[in-house]
Amino acid sequence: MSNYILPIILGYLFGSIPFSFLSAKYLGKIDIRNYGSGNSGATNVLRTLGKKAGIVAFIGDFLKGFIVVAVVNSTLGLDIAVVSGAFTVIGHCYPVFLKFKGGKGVATAGGTIFALYPLVGFILLISLVIIVMISRMVSLGSISVAFLLPIISLLLNTDKSFLIYSIIMGLFVIYKHKANISRLLKGTESKLGSTTVKKNP
Repeated sequence: MSNYILPIILGYLFGSIPFSFLSAKYLGKIDIRNYGSGNSGATNVLRTLGKKAGIVAFIGDFLKGFIVVAVVNSTLGLDIAVVSGAFTVIGHCYPVFLKFKGGKGVATAGGTIFALYPLVGFILLISLVIIVMISRMVSLGSISVAFLLPIISLLLNTDKSFLIYSIIMGLFVIYKHKANISRLLKGTESKLGSTTVKKNP
């Protein structure tokens, strides 16, 4: 059990580094939490500030998940890596540096998946791109790939610990999109290219 403590702590702290918040602050001179959805994630940065800031935010959020899990997997093994990965995503969604108000975990979770099972990651990425291109809604793509994650993991016969991780992570990401799901059902969800306004106080 002691082998898990340090990876969990480091995963959470590394995940708490708010790359989306920082990219918006230094590239757009704004507090992203006051704009759009109020979410400090890469999608809100993309919709608010455009591709450059959005890509920087995505890469930062993706890499923190990838690096943590890749390092832990290579040194301590898969079982500990998936646990540290889960806490990295939790750190992203509930960052200590932003009073526990972060993003929705998609990019960071994607980084953890690519670090362990690149084929699963590529299938999900292709699915995400196709769904977003057709619907123009990142949220729909994110929810869809979260649903597909455990199914693909099962079909590809991934390790049991990763399969459990994929189920938990898929459900967690869907939960984080509950407001988006509500808007999707009402037909009021924003699409890429729509005007982003300052969040109401």
